[in-house]
Amino acid sequence: MQADDKTILIRNYNLWSNLSDDDYDELNIVHNFIETAKDDYVYFEAFHHNKLYFIKEGYIRIGFINDMGIEVIREIIQKGEIFGQITLEKNNLNGEFAKAYKSDVSLCAFTIDDFQKLLHKKPELALKFSRQIGNKLRVIENRLVNLLNNDVKTRLQHFLWQLIQTNHGIQTKEGFCIANYLTHEDIAHLIGSSRQTVTTLLNELASEGILIYKRQEISFPDVNKLQKRISVI
Repeated sequence: MQADDKTILIRNYNLWSNLSDDDYDELNIVHNFIETAKDDYVYFEAFHHNKLYFIKEGYIRIGFINDMGIEVIREIIQKGEIFGQITLEKNNLNGEFAKAYKSDVSLCAFTIDDFQKLLHKKPELALKFSRQIGNKLRVIENRLVNLLNNDVKTRLQHFLWQLIQTNHGIQTKEGFCIANYLTHEDIAHLIGSSRQTVTTLLNELASEGILIYKRQEISFPDVNKLQKRISVI
């Protein structure tokens, strides 16, 4: 990918959108642009890994290997999201891995020290970053509360509502529509259930008019139906 194309990708990301040409040259952001092939690890079982990543294109699976040698998926994130050492602390990933999922991934990566210097130079960037991290931590907290306090169907409904809130969907003849980058097994991992149970519950929600689940997209004919269910839980 050419340097001009990389700059376009980076400027599409809200955190960098207001920087001038001189800012880009001074901060040397393009130098930190990397690409990871589908199914390759950005990092694996990270313990001493001191980088912060911004997804420009593609999807990343975040997880760890349990004591039985099985991958446990914590989250699947996409374009515009942040991962790695998001708290800007060092050596606290505790064996986490990050893996390119479904396709090649374009990333912008910084060491913690370099990113802290960048924030010091650009206070407005620091404000944007703190807001984004705050939003991310709230999503993680809500997901944990959902896992601890609700039955599987309720967890699934909360998860779907969170997808609507955090994805850039479009209004269509079939209601609100978001790109589907999740398999039934992915959803099962993320809500602490089994693939068979998720399939059954998605079929139930479809029969109730809550959603239309397709390979490439998930449509919600009437978002209010799902919102009402969430609000009364």
